[in-house]
Amino acid sequence: MERQLSSLDLTHVLCKYDAGSHLSFGLALLTLSPILLMASYASLAVFTRELTVLVMWAGQLLCEASNYLLKHLLKQPRPNADLGDGYGFPSSHSQWMAYFSTFLICHVRFRHRFTPTGNKLADLLLRLTVVLGLIAWASGVAYSRYALGYHSASQVLWGVGIGITFGIVFYTLAELIPTRRPKSLLGTIRTWILTNGVSTWFRLRDGWLVWDDAGRELEWQAWQRALVVAGGTKSE
Repeated sequence: MERQLSSLDLTHVLCKYDAGSHLSFGLALLTLSPILLMASYASLAVFTRELTVLVMWAGQLLCEASNYLLKHLLKQPRPNADLGDGYGFPSSHSQWMAYFSTFLICHVRFRHRFTPTGNKLADLLLRLTVVLGLIAWASGVAYSRYALGYHSASQVLWGVGIGITFGIVFYTLAELIPTRRPKSLLGTIRTWILTNGVSTWFRLRDGWLVWDDAGRELEWQAWQRALVVAGGTKSE
């Protein structure tokens, strides 16, 4: 009996691009870029132990789950049935990147500073660069889904809109309110997550509660001092 094979929606690409067009080839690569984020989330979660990273990752998965539910409730077909399996509304790639960019933009706006004790203008320029970069990346992915024929314009725009809305609401509930109002219910829950025995054992932390840059500058300074004490080399 012959088995029926299916493709994984997040990674499956059958785009037909113009081999002589750098733009077309770039769009084909850009439409694949969201799959890099899962490995990035996992790496950051392991090496930083930052609660914000875990919260953002959880929101990303919830956002993707909402996309799956909407697709199977509405069952709107793709504009080109031969490009990928499944339904087309809303565009999952567009929603995925819109959430990712929105959450990070909110984080940079409300909690993170690149130069907490340095030049405010430099910090503003760095934050502006990050925000514009995130918007450009998310917009490029969304446009690639339309240009390569995977989704209609409305499917892409709805995906972007849902992702932005989900990102703002989730960030507000999971990050902004708990950190601005620590005695609220959401703040109490976040405090418990950070201070319970299991989290302590795993060394879970929220660096932004103490430092505007989550302690990156102080960590670098500590490393620099230790390097000087070690004479610039690691002792045997």
